[in-house]
Amino acid sequence: MRKLTSVVFVLIASLATNYATADAHRSEADAARDVTSKPDGVLSFMGIQPGWTVIDLFAGAGYYSELLSHKVGDNGKVYLYNNAAYMGFVQGLDERLADNRLPNVEKYVRELDGIDLPDESVDMALMVMSYHDAYFVQEGWTVSADPLFAQLTRILKPGGVLGIVDHQAKAGTGKGHASDLHRIDPAFAKQDITSRGFKFDGETDILENPDDDLTTNVFDPSIRRKTSRFVYRFLKR
Repeated sequence: MRKLTSVVFVLIASLATNYATADAHRSEADAARDVTSKPDGVLSFMGIQPGWTVIDLFAGAGYYSELLSHKVGDNGKVYLYNNAAYMGFVQGLDERLADNRLPNVEKYVRELDGIDLPDESVDMALMVMSYHDAYFVQEGWTVSADPLFAQLTRILKPGGVLGIVDHQAKAGTGKGHASDLHRIDPAFAKQDITSRGFKFDGETDILENPDDDLTTNVFDPSIRRKTSRFVYRFLKR
């Protein structure tokens, strides 16, 4: 029933809200990604409001940051956050932000311990295909769950939204495939995040793909951009 309710909410919210993807100045690559990412439905489900301050955590080249900029409007603010490791893989970010085309988006590059946003100043944090990186293990990788959630707890307002979109791993595998497949068990994610001071506030199956067997590395060409993904909304207690 919760999933059905969430899907109905997405449909109603999408009808009532201007599509963020309607901007004619978006790139062809972004428009192509829309087909499988379904960002209008995802962002409508998250309940973003005009005037909000949002941090797009590990935003990469800013696909979602650009969409968020339309959602929060001229009176809102989007922090396009990456750390140094993420920036090593980013292509096209400077072009996205060139000529101040997204004036309410700030490129925000630093390590987790360098996030200097004021306490309780952020309405929403969005993590798209990056929550699993808190459990990714590799020499030189500096992101881990405890400092990540310490910052989220500090900067989010009471009742602030944490939106999570991530690649599904098989049930019962916990965080075991965060490194090799870049996937994470949705049940583990829910338990982990609620144990850190957040209230689970709903889910939608808008990005589920029954043809994904959940055992393939997400960068494999056979499944890239077509993985089955869970979409969760949490509220800071």
